[in-house]
Amino acid sequence: MEIFMEMNFTGKTVMMTGAASGMALLSAQNFADLGANVVMIDINETAVREKAAEIEAAHPGHVLALTCDVRDYARVEACAKAAYDAFGSIDVMLNLAGGAEYRMLNVSYELDFPDCPIDVFDWSIDVNLKGQLYFDHAVMKYMRDQKSGVVINIGSITGQEGCDHNVGYSTAKSGAMNGLTKSLALYGAQHGIRVVCVSPGPVLTRPGMAGMKTPMGRAADPQELVDAFIFLASDHSGFTTGINILIDGGRDIARDKT
Repeated sequence: MEIFMEMNFTGKTVMMTGAASGMALLSAQNFADLGANVVMIDINETAVREKAAEIEAAHPGHVLALTCDVRDYARVEACAKAAYDAFGSIDVMLNLAGGAEYRMLNVSYELDFPDCPIDVFDWSIDVNLKGQLYFDHAVMKYMRDQKSGVVINIGSITGQEGCDHNVGYSTAKSGAMNGLTKSLALYGAQHGIRVVCVSPGPVLTRPGMAGMKTPMGRAADPQELVDAFIFLASDHSGFTTGINILIDGGRDIARDKT
């Protein structure tokens, strides 16, 4: 993070979903250290309040913890309003809530796609695609009025490769996310809003990622992704919009992915 200390987010408000753990929690810590007001949103109320309190201890008055199921648009709208009411702006939206349906819902990988209940895939599309669209829709109302803002959507290498089980996740994180990002970038440009997508490869937010092959011979440290979020959210990326940035250690171009 040392290379970013020159970046100053003082007075800026950064919202992130999935903020009780993983890259979103690390993002909240990093942005707070860089002066931002951080709005930490998660479905787990106990966990997000606990983690927010830890950051608040170091940055009093600059942290807001909110509970939200990203599938509930009324609650999404309420989170955006709470963030604006607390800090007076919404400057960065980081959409990190989500996950592959078989893992998140504890579905056996022995269950083939046609035999898996359709509501498993409905859940995945709702969380991984619609949840991001919902937050983008809600925060861009405020960004439009203030004539500035950055939205960072999250794709995945799985969206590039496809998956024979986590079909909802792969669908949401592929062309659908690219289409959402490009469409909102076209709309946002007239209002000073930039929209980008970051598609990670394996990231060491859980042990299973270590076994996912890349030509670089390793998975990413979560900080490597958060560094990219910080750069994209900053004025140093002021001419960057409408693109999908694949940060995957070369996995997309690898011949051997098994």
